[in-house]
Amino acid sequence: QVQLVESGGGLVQAGGSLRLSCAASRSIFSIKAMGWYRQAPGKQRELVAAITGGGGTNYADSVKGRFTIFRDDAKNTVYLRMNSLKPEDTAVYLCNAVIVSGAGEYEYWGQGTQVTVSS
Repeated sequence: QVQLVESGGGLVQAGGSLRLSCAASRSIFSIKAMGWYRQAPGKQRELVAAITGGGGTNYADSVKGRFTIFRDDAKNTVYLRMNSLKPEDTAVYLCNAVIVSGAGEYEYWGQGTQVTVSS
């Protein structure tokens, strides 16, 4: 089990940058994967970026080249650096962790942090 706490959201102008943090309550070294999702009003939750335990990453096409996901295992934290923000990036950003335990996989979610990009 793990608790996830996001921070770093806020209001920023288009073209600006933010860095989101997701602090885990336990070591993330052995977590299968962690990711950032976002959900805008009236839209489905979508994967923004993910990073595996081995360091592999994948990104939504809409954020490639602008967002970077990275991890600091010593701080049990995963980050999302967001550059060149656009109004369409406005959403609640949620941290996700997938943990393998026994024969199953379990997903955990944070409460989310609001990102608002003004035009």
